Amino acid sequence: MTTVKPLILIQSGDFDTAAEIARMTKDRRGIGAVVTFSGLCRDEAGTLAALEIEHYPGMAEAEIGRIAEEVLNRWTLTGLTVVHRHGFIKPGENIVLVVAASAHRQAAFEAASFLMDYLKNAAPFWKKQHLVNGEDSGWVEAKAKDEEALKRWQKTK
Repeated sequence: MTTVKPLILIQSGDFDTAAEIARMTKDRRGIGAVVTFSGLCRDEAGTLAALEIEHYPGMAEAEIGRIAEEVLNRWTLTGLTVVHRHGFIKPGENIVLVVAASAHRQAAFEAASFLMDYLKNAAPFWKKQHLVNGEDSGWVEAKAKDEEALKRWQKTK
């Protein structure tokens, strides 16, 4: 069991990647690697006005907390932060941030990759695209390639 407590933030406002890294690493000398992933809202070839992301408050934090504990049990990390936005997000704006810190780079890379594959596929968020022509394109379905990416992390018995 790990003593690292993950920081999980679900918020409507933007985040500052450098500030989140600084928060994690301040006065900590055992960190040898920090891996970040920052996901942005894509423009979709000029057709997207905004991406609407919905969640159930409390449920999203609890589920991401559950998977963060799995991450901390699989890899030796010295810090883990997940920030995920909700609401209307315009192209070019931040959506998600994962920061994984460890003594050595491999654990941080793998942990961040696993967590992003999970967030992309199984986290309790619902996305709807609002188009520049005023229409919405409905709820976004999961993509097969993203589901395949998640399968690579399944433990074999």
